[in-house]
Amino acid sequence: MRTFTTLEEVSAAAGTEIGTGEWLQVDQDRVNAFADATGDHQWIHVDEERAKEGPFGGTIAHGYLTLSLIPYLGVSVYSLETPGAKLNYGLNKVRFPTPVLVGSRIRPVISFGDVTELPTGLQLVVKTTIEIEGSAKPACVAESVVLLLEG
Repeated sequence: MRTFTTLEEVSAAAGTEIGTGEWLQVDQDRVNAFADATGDHQWIHVDEERAKEGPFGGTIAHGYLTLSLIPYLGVSVYSLETPGAKLNYGLNKVRFPTPVLVGSRIRPVISFGDVTELPTGLQLVVKTTIEIEGSAKPACVAESVVLLLEG
């Protein structure tokens, strides 16, 4: 795990791979809880019996569930302990190349992309690829944008 304590350390890491995180098994309880939180109860996510006959042979995680796990998965890779506030600013790009079958294990591979100096701190692009154990294609590829404000 890499810890960044200054904006200078973050800037120096621009364009580099930060690391690979720990595996997380995506279980049906997590998928059901996400369905309840978002109101998305599509059968492909929550109806285990019907999904067995569907295109993937079982239930799959919501793409947005996979995306929402990026901060959780990222804590096993890096920590931003810079002095000021850290704000989610948005996303540049998100793709879901392969669905995550319930019961699969996923993990992040994280790189820092562009770092832009701002009058109030830095804008950091974090590139995350969510791998699926045993799959050649990732579950999610995302570029998230974080604002790191000066202390």
